[in-house]
Amino acid sequence: MTETTPSIEAFIAALPKVELHLHLVGAASPSTVLELARRHPGGPVPSGEEELRAFYAFRDFPHFAEIYESVNSLVREPEDIVTLVTGTARDLAAQNVRYAELTVTAHSHQRMGMSKAAITEALDVAARASVADHGVRVGYVFDIPGEYGAEAARTTLDHALSAPPEALVGFGLAGIEQERPKYRDAFRDAFRAATAAGLHSVPHGGEMTGPETIWEAIEGLGAERVGHGISCVRDARLMAHLKETQIPLEVCPTSNVRTGQVPAIASHPLPRLLEEGLFVTLNSDDPPMFATTLNAEYGVAAHVFGLGEAELAALARNAVRASFLDERAKREIIGEIDQVCAAPGR
Repeated sequence: MTETTPSIEAFIAALPKVELHLHLVGAASPSTVLELARRHPGGPVPSGEEELRAFYAFRDFPHFAEIYESVNSLVREPEDIVTLVTGTARDLAAQNVRYAELTVTAHSHQRMGMSKAAITEALDVAARASVADHGVRVGYVFDIPGEYGAEAARTTLDHALSAPPEALVGFGLAGIEQERPKYRDAFRDAFRAATAAGLHSVPHGGEMTGPETIWEAIEGLGAERVGHGISCVRDARLMAHLKETQIPLEVCPTSNVRTGQVPAIASHPLPRLLEEGLFVTLNSDDPPMFATTLNAEYGVAAHVFGLGEAELAALARNAVRASFLDERAKREIIGEIDQVCAAPGR
């Protein structure tokens, strides 16, 4: 690894990027959340900016999940979904993000009273607007909120298969990992049906539990990428498997610290994952809730872990290659990354 330079921030800002691990509700900027709170007053989410920042001080992961659900309760109408997606695209465009795969918990929106058709139409409208207005291409991942069990698996799968948005590319599983074993068969069945229909398998695993959750994501759910995956460092056999198969990990350093999965950023396993030759991508997860951005995550990799421009560019290329973009689009973005790296003075 190389030392950072004063120009590293400029390099990060100029670097074309892809974001693979980004939850739609968690990506809502404070201004977007406040806009939704004004539309739907009387809920648990504060209506002032300072109060909202304090609201996002998480004690642990269950508390984070509780706050996330409170923000989700503001998403009640199709217009709210459009606001979320296009607001996220605006924020990503400012960071030179070319493409993002947004995780959508459609089950939660249905619980707020929206129909499958209304949710899908809003996602379609928003994806088109994101490209037209901000130049950011969007893919969607429908994820099962794991703690809601078999019913959430059925609802999510039904929506994905019977009324999918045009940009739906993946099928995921998130939420409280400790709840998964009791619903294992239901989750496996849902993933089997989703992948048979052509969707990519991208479950979370090894964020708040041990390597066994990552093994289940790979062997039970057919994971093509793993969300987080950081507890793999506890299992030498799993590390060897991930190195051999090059299954990408969607690593989100600041998120892991803010939800209490890692005690401090300096102790995050990112450097070891890279040293061991695993396929790593950098992501922001729920950036405004964690007071971060995708650019800031690249900054952490540079300033905390000492990655230089070549290593940062390699991470950016990894995200492109691990995405579900078509090959032509991948080549175009990688070409843009290469141009930035080859610029005079680099």
